[in-house]
Amino acid sequence: MNASTEPANGQVVIGLNAVIVAIIEEQPKVLVVQHTSETLTAQHETLTERTALPHDNRPHDNRHEALPFGPFYPLKHRTLESGLRSWVEEQTDHEIGYVEQLYTFGNEGRDPREEAAGARLVSVGYLALVQDTAPTAIENAVWQDWYRFFPWEDWRDGPPTILESDIIPALRKWIEQAENNIEQKDRYERTCITFGLDDTPWNDELVLERYELLYEASLVAERQDSLDEGDISNQHGTAMALDHRRILATAIGRLRGKIKYRPVVFELMPPTFTLLQLQKVVEALSGSLLHKQNFRRLIEKKGLVEATGKIETQTGGRPANQFRFRREVLMERQKLGI
Repeated sequence: MNASTEPANGQVVIGLNAVIVAIIEEQPKVLVVQHTSETLTAQHETLTERTALPHDNRPHDNRHEALPFGPFYPLKHRTLESGLRSWVEEQTDHEIGYVEQLYTFGNEGRDPREEAAGARLVSVGYLALVQDTAPTAIENAVWQDWYRFFPWEDWRDGPPTILESDIIPALRKWIEQAENNIEQKDRYERTCITFGLDDTPWNDELVLERYELLYEASLVAERQDSLDEGDISNQHGTAMALDHRRILATAIGRLRGKIKYRPVVFELMPPTFTLLQLQKVVEALSGSLLHKQNFRRLIEKKGLVEATGKIETQTGGRPANQFRFRREVLMERQKLGI
């Protein structure tokens, strides 16, 4: 940022963003708040105290899907987390239980007003896991499948069609358009690592890296400056307001990594469940299928669950034993996961 666009008095505004995740009918869902252009502008005016947002030319029907967010008020909120919980309850009519700080997002230009000498918007992102998915009285707070925003991340039915038919060819073209051999090699190596190009293994945790590469290659709708009307990049997942899809990608990657070494998946499970239900939830989060017997042996080896002595008959097949999470294992040892 040059001197002519430096925020007045170096002002920084703190915002709070929540990625609220639940499992509904064996699908990973995220709670989003739907705004019109006008309500989104009004909400951000409470953060920046400036005039309306510049015209947003992304393709949509005048509605923006955003993560629940709001400003941190030092005189009102005792802690950042208490401020977050207050905004979430106000905007979604949901109370959140398990919550952890995700990341602090402070990149230049996150809020378009910054280019007009506005304040730098620094947002503290949080990841929340909930089981309460009951409908709320707030009409514009809805649960959305997170693969709606990242369709290339769901491998449960094999490699997503969008990868081979669309994204990979577009990335190869982007690689070829590099200005020199060094840049071309760099683009190729990063594409191999993030998208498993040319037999490179797919890493399910690199959700943010994949999104950022698509952004750099002008293949997502948030990259407004490179879009023409009818551009195919409009099909690469549903866009979100501002950089909220980047925040969501960060949360998905964090959660996929965390379920491998901490039993946070049980924050999404009901009090009792079958092992198949547990497996389906882990598969939904990771976007990949697991070997049934290997999964069950791992669960038993780590002592994460115990049988309740009850039988689940509504399985659509053979009756199955019900289990519960042994919450006391959290006190027994630190490194646990699935």
